[in-house]
Amino acid sequence: MTSQTLRRRLHHGDVNGKRHEYLETSGLEGLDEPLLGNCEHESGHSEGDTLADIWDDERKKEHFHWTLLFSQIITQWTQWLANFVVGSGALFGRLLPFNSGAQDGQTKRLLVPSLSPLQEARLKNLQQRLQVPFDGSLVEHQDALKQLWRLAYPDRDLPPLKSELWKEMGWQGSDPSTDFRGGGYISLENLIFFAKMYPDAFQNLLHKRDGSRAEWEYPFAVAGINISFMLAQMLDLQSGKPNSLAGVRFLELLIEDEMAFDNLYCVAFQMMDAQWLAKRASYMEFNDVLKSTRTQLERELALEDVSFVKDLPAYNLLHQQRFSKF
Repeated sequence: MTSQTLRRRLHHGDVNGKRHEYLETSGLEGLDEPLLGNCEHESGHSEGDTLADIWDDERKKEHFHWTLLFSQIITQWTQWLANFVVGSGALFGRLLPFNSGAQDGQTKRLLVPSLSPLQEARLKNLQQRLQVPFDGSLVEHQDALKQLWRLAYPDRDLPPLKSELWKEMGWQGSDPSTDFRGGGYISLENLIFFAKMYPDAFQNLLHKRDGSRAEWEYPFAVAGINISFMLAQMLDLQSGKPNSLAGVRFLELLIEDEMAFDNLYCVAFQMMDAQWLAKRASYMEFNDVLKSTRTQLERELALEDVSFVKDLPAYNLLHQQRFSKF
């Protein structure tokens, strides 16, 4: 099978036999929802949830968590005091169960150390980027789409901004601007960054050159939007100061790399494709692949010797030699 072989891609009316159409929205800010079906992780969020809903739910769960934790602490101290009075029990034995890595469902919540001015500035800049929606009427955003095409297909003519040719890149329709409702402008910036910084890996994924591919492949560009959305959730970037384990470790990466989010995006995209091939997945399994990608990325971020994105084991995937499909 060559890279020119045409593969089936779903469009609006093909998911589970139901009609899916784009909605015109106004006042949209930043990331909204993934586009390839239900992108829920262990937290139980559904595809209908907006980030505002998810963030509100996370705040409620966090409030409940801390309320429960303080209640447990008071109970433990009361027990300790009673044991101390009667001459039994040990102080350290009572206090050891309480550490900064208390569990909140499947996500560890940590006491976040104070951020340096550099971290504060870089985090604020990233969070501002996440709030910018894609606006097809802006010349800057139109030019970015054109730049992505030129990076993806340097030897081909640039098509109009509305053309069936955009589907070849993995957009769901002839107008790419309608797909950005799920990822905002940052997801386009992520794709451009990937194409510029890791051109060989980008081209391999775009043309599905590696491994034995499914007949029903994931659409490249829309998958990229989903990865931007997944990373923003995983890194807890909706919080003023991320306090998930992955989010705290990411704040450490920002010390050394202002573009840590974009570099991590490239690693996540390559990791997702590796998971896709390992699972011999097809389109309808994309969300399961994205979940397992998130889990693996969280594990790698938790490694003690990771100070740069380049320290992640999966970073090597971006530079591996392309292997044959046959």
